[in-house]
Amino acid sequence: MSLAPLRSLFFLAFMAGALTLGVSFYLEYGALLQPCFLCQVQRLLLAAFVLINLIAALHNPGRSGVYVYGLASMGCALFGAVTAGRQVLLQNTASDQMPKCWPTLDYMIENLSFWQAARSVFKGTVDCVEINWTLFDLSLPEWSLLFFVAMLILGATPLSRLLLSRRYVAYSEENTVHVVGRD
Repeated sequence: MSLAPLRSLFFLAFMAGALTLGVSFYLEYGALLQPCFLCQVQRLLLAAFVLINLIAALHNPGRSGVYVYGLASMGCALFGAVTAGRQVLLQNTASDQMPKCWPTLDYMIENLSFWQAARSVFKGTVDCVEINWTLFDLSLPEWSLLFFVAMLILGATPLSRLLLSRRYVAYSEENTVHVVGRD
């Protein structure tokens, strides 16, 4: 299998991620929506996803590079989907069950360990529960979840194609090695 179509898939993932990142910046600075902590984490994972796919598209990696870039890209998409899924769950939680006051991110970084700050961010705040923008009756975290799941599927495509195109070695009755599979 040629690796050229895989480079195109990395570029497609880069373009989709860059467009989504641009929309998120427009919603913050153009529509004046303030992102919560979970939104900021999702944006950070999206930026890492975009950067990984841009480097992969420009680098034009070989077979092992496709694995590395693909797994790194899928890791960002997976953590983004988990974060977006957590926010969707929080949006279905009653707002009276959420804390009303929360420390700033700067305060958490300065005074808490990384794991304590991460756990505090994933517990969510009232800001994470608010739905202040929808499109086709889906909130921003739901759109984010759909995007990250789509990018997981897109990332799994080249990896599965590479795994299926590998040559498999089988032993026959005469103990001679035969190569079976596709190129």
